[in-house]
Amino acid sequence: MSQQEVQQELYVDQYTLGLVGPDQEWAGTVADGGTVKTYTPPGCWGPMVTPSFRGGHEVTRPIRVEGAEVGDAVAIHIRDVEVTSMATSTGSMAEREGAFGDDPFVDHRCPECGTTWPDSVVEGTGEDAIRCAECGANASSFGFEYGYTVAFDHENAVGITLDKEGAHELALDADEVMDIPENARQHPILLYEPDGMPGTLGRLRPFIGNIGTTPPVTMPDSHNAGDFGQNLIGADHDYGVETEADLELRTDGHMDVPEVRAGATLICPVVVEGGGVYVGDLHANQGDGELSLHTTDVSGTVTMDVEVIEDVDLGGPVLLPNEEDLPFISAPYTDEEVAAGDDLGAEHGVDVDTDAAPIQVIGSGATVNDATQNAFDRAGELLDMSEGEVRGRCTFTGGVQIGRLPGVVQLDMLVPMDLLAEAGLDDAAREQYGL
Repeated sequence: MSQQEVQQELYVDQYTLGLVGPDQEWAGTVADGGTVKTYTPPGCWGPMVTPSFRGGHEVTRPIRVEGAEVGDAVAIHIRDVEVTSMATSTGSMAEREGAFGDDPFVDHRCPECGTTWPDSVVEGTGEDAIRCAECGANASSFGFEYGYTVAFDHENAVGITLDKEGAHELALDADEVMDIPENARQHPILLYEPDGMPGTLGRLRPFIGNIGTTPPVTMPDSHNAGDFGQNLIGADHDYGVETEADLELRTDGHMDVPEVRAGATLICPVVVEGGGVYVGDLHANQGDGELSLHTTDVSGTVTMDVEVIEDVDLGGPVLLPNEEDLPFISAPYTDEEVAAGDDLGAEHGVDVDTDAAPIQVIGSGATVNDATQNAFDRAGELLDMSEGEVRGRCTFTGGVQIGRLPGVVQLDMLVPMDLLAEAGLDDAAREQYGL
């Protein structure tokens, strides 16, 4: 089937080997207003311990959206996120000396024979199970500093951590338990069978950790963000860049923002013809900040509708979360609040602008402060506001939330609808919040 044949509904189950960029093979073309369903393997740990990968995730091939031109935006309306894994392993990481060059997520090498990005085979279970196909040495770049294995109860949306025996039992059938898709090329992280903090109960609510549009240069999929991207500066591998300014070409698909879940709308810049929407790194749950740097990576399906918004000058993604996920201060005004505001305005002789909607501008950078400044800059350019006004509106009607440490944030604010109209986002906001 030609990649140019426009489909109203497109199913995607082909993946890249850890890269995003304009040279990746297209998954197909979906109609403007059409529906995409993806079936994705886990991100993070599986690709991290599979030495043939060039990045830390296994995302879908890019999807061309009919009519999406450079300078437009693509609104991704997330309709459903379903976890198909029955369990996973995760935790904080320890790098294995000698198994990489500059970056353990990117430039893998066998610590014994020196083969770069070697093919690998599985022998048994445990942290020495992934072996170089050339010489048989342990070839993965990572182990666990502190790890744990989680089994899911899908019906009741909870998970529990397992003891040593339970983790080992799942490791023996790791591919099936994690539902690794047929076309995926990663080893399942359940093989490592970590058994920390057994018997802990956690709530589950799945979301998408890496979703967005294709950047104009090829980069590791996990590094398509201002914090992880720092590792590319000065790196002596195929995807290294020279300066911080080179990272401005990123599209910040790797957000790890828990509010990017079913019911949310994500609006992304188009910087290559067709947009190149891609999806990966599903998480079963995560608290703000992703404090271990990793969480419960899972296989699953995503159903989303895509829509082109013409002539929108976005520096990065803009998120319209579910209303229930918004902070109290930035939720849409209620009828009672509007009436009270009008009365107060009449008392003080000022017209009150109550026609407003919430947006979250995504920012990223080396630190949370850098990411917040990046979000200030993007919001100011999008809404034609001074930084002082952005800061004022975000203080009085919003705030900042941490998606991931060290440097991804969501900048919340209630924005007057006339300013959203000038930016081209008013229709999307009205649809999202029923305004």
